[in-house]
Amino acid sequence: MKLRVLAVGTRMPDWVTQGVDEYLKRLPRDFSVDIVEIAPGKRGKNADVARAIQGEGDAMLAKLRDQERVIALDVEGRSWSTERLAANAEQWRQDGRDIACLVGGPDGLDPRLMARAEQRWSLSALTLPHPLVRILLAEQLYRAWTLLAGHPYHR
Repeated sequence: MKLRVLAVGTRMPDWVTQGVDEYLKRLPRDFSVDIVEIAPGKRGKNADVARAIQGEGDAMLAKLRDQERVIALDVEGRSWSTERLAANAEQWRQDGRDIACLVGGPDGLDPRLMARAEQRWSLSALTLPHPLVRILLAEQLYRAWTLLAGHPYHR
């Protein structure tokens, strides 16, 4: 199983890249995670937010692969415990399909992406900064793998 995170936002600060890389380098090849950055739509005082979301959606849709299981990170999605995430990851692995986790921009995901998603996952009811979401997601994926592998990190 290959897992990709399609995330709106480019040029993350060093602390974000270092944090994400720290967890992703620990994962084995059969549970690898790639980050695919999507350029954010233009926002500003007179910007058309709907157009920005649509542009981000167009870019994400172009990056999605036909057979990927799509999981949208969404505040209104279901909250998963680490154990539930690990169980989902095992189910995904047995399913044999690759996974695409979608992280939207500051105004969320394009409705077309939400319609394409097979699952909606909420990391928290809190509003989290997008750079922090990347680190949190990487750590939780690593933690789920350690749980499945019987590694002591999870304890």
